[in-house]
Amino acid sequence: MALSPGTMRIAILASGLGAGGAEQVIAQLAHHWCRDGCEVEVIAFDRPEDPVFHRLPEAVRLHRLGGASGFAGIAGRVAALRRVITERRPQVIVSFLTKNNLIAALATVGTGTRLICAERNNPERQGTHPLWNLLLRLLYRRADAVVCQTEAVRRCFPAAVADRLVTIPNPVPPPDVARAASEVKRFCAVGRLTHQKGFDLLVAAFAEVAARRSDWQLDIWGEGPERAALERQIADLGLEGRVELRGLSPRPRAWVAETGIFVLSSRYEGFPNVLGEAMSAGLPVIAADCDFGPADMVENGRSGVLVENEAPAALGRAMVALADDPAARLIMGAAAAQAMARFRPERILRQWDQVVARVAAEVRRDAGRRAGRDEGAPLTGAGAKR
Repeated sequence: MALSPGTMRIAILASGLGAGGAEQVIAQLAHHWCRDGCEVEVIAFDRPEDPVFHRLPEAVRLHRLGGASGFAGIAGRVAALRRVITERRPQVIVSFLTKNNLIAALATVGTGTRLICAERNNPERQGTHPLWNLLLRLLYRRADAVVCQTEAVRRCFPAAVADRLVTIPNPVPPPDVARAASEVKRFCAVGRLTHQKGFDLLVAAFAEVAARRSDWQLDIWGEGPERAALERQIADLGLEGRVELRGLSPRPRAWVAETGIFVLSSRYEGFPNVLGEAMSAGLPVIAADCDFGPADMVENGRSGVLVENEAPAALGRAMVALADDPAARLIMGAAAAQAMARFRPERILRQWDQVVARVAAEVRRDAGRRAGRDEGAPLTGAGAKR
């Protein structure tokens, strides 16, 4: 179902426009809806000088609002977002990430703009403040739709919003970077350097690999607050020269060209984009069986290897086993690429169209009801005189 060209103005709300998975999906949606003839506005709580990692269409109107983070900045962000909504009057706003969803729920009150909230993570593991959690339970009821990435995430939501929940996995783009030759002996992990991503667990696992397989290296791509702690851990384990923190990838998926085996070590996820990208490129993958996402993407032993979550010893054993089996790497890589066909963007983005079209239809019905009430209302004042 294509949206009606020239009649739909859609706003998309993001924290920023960096290298994250949510930002990649936002860019794909922006391109898709612009191609369909919609007016697309992207609103971000970052600064105008911050880099944009995933290219946006030229037709997109971009609003970069800045603002302080946390509770101190929430009122300012709500006010800034409300000003944009009031000025631009989008029919629908699609908000990504939990805290932004709360801000959008507050900012849209009384504006007539419909709200679609996209939950991009495991809601049970994000450690938000108890007041946030209470507000979210109340304010998610204001959403016209809540998009979850997996059925498991969907089950985390209260029954009060069950009728608004929709499951749409992330679109996985086809490979645009040639994978490395199968004999490349480099493990690769990608993500923001945070506790969630479990890179400390991965470094601990690789210490066992390094002791047994002297020809394999580990690259970790990304930046974040855990960099200094990871550098200390690498030094303490004597892994300098074997583990490299590569920083941000110079362009999306550039790391594919240097990877022999992809590893996902996250403690929790929603639907890990980088795992899908690695599989789509035909890379053999090892993933922690965390809540949620990897088990929906990887068939253990066929299209990849799933290991116990937060278990460095098990992860290290799986890394050694796959490093020692080049035939299995080829077979699993081919199966991984086939498995990602069901997440091709042309299929997934049309599911988003259906949600937006349904919510937009409610806007039109409301407008029709208001017009009917106005036409049927008795005339008063000067207009009532004959």
